[in-house]
Amino acid sequence: MKLLLTSGGVTNPSIHAALVRLLGKPVEESHALCVPTAQWGHPMCGPASVRGFVAADPDFRHLTGLGWASLGVLELTALPTIGAQRWVPWVRQADVLLVDGGDATYLCHWMRESGLAELLPSLDAVWVGVSAGSMVMTPRIGSYFVEWPSAPDDRTLGVVDFSIFPHLNAFPTNTPADAERWAADLGAPAYAIDEQTAIAVVDGSVEVVSEGEWTRFG
Repeated sequence: MKLLLTSGGVTNPSIHAALVRLLGKPVEESHALCVPTAQWGHPMCGPASVRGFVAADPDFRHLTGLGWASLGVLELTALPTIGAQRWVPWVRQADVLLVDGGDATYLCHWMRESGLAELLPSLDAVWVGVSAGSMVMTPRIGSYFVEWPSAPDDRTLGVVDFSIFPHLNAFPTNTPADAERWAADLGAPAYAIDEQTAIAVVDGSVEVVSEGEWTRFG
């Protein structure tokens, strides 16, 4: 699976060009499934934000609103109750999975419970993550970002070998100094990225695509 790990989505021409390279065809010819699951695990998210995401409202123009050939919804919490014979073909037929933010530990839990995590290595689709949708692919997110009360710890899937601090300078508590303290607690390779930055990962090769600010730690 090819990964495009972002903080704020496909926010500039450089990230858009990287997405098209990963897809191997224009966005307008690509079929997408959007995954809102992480939102349910975060106290700042809820029905209105989920609706906006799946309806491709203007606030989500950098992800679900990019002009996909088709856009469907894949809600991971439902998958264990309907059987893999139904949902696995949906995922295999998709060109891209658009995975929104929220709480990465909650998303990680449901990726494992649903079976999607196990399926990832065999997928040809591009994974486009925003915030928690990117962080879930890392080994740890740091206690700083855990909002789901039932999270056992800050560990996530570990598909990549680095961690991600998103929304650099987007909030008062996401300053470079905050990112540096967060990275020191992890003691492992990590990136702090702003809304104009993405990390593309293909076959273990990592490329930072940015028209903004980013820092690598470790």
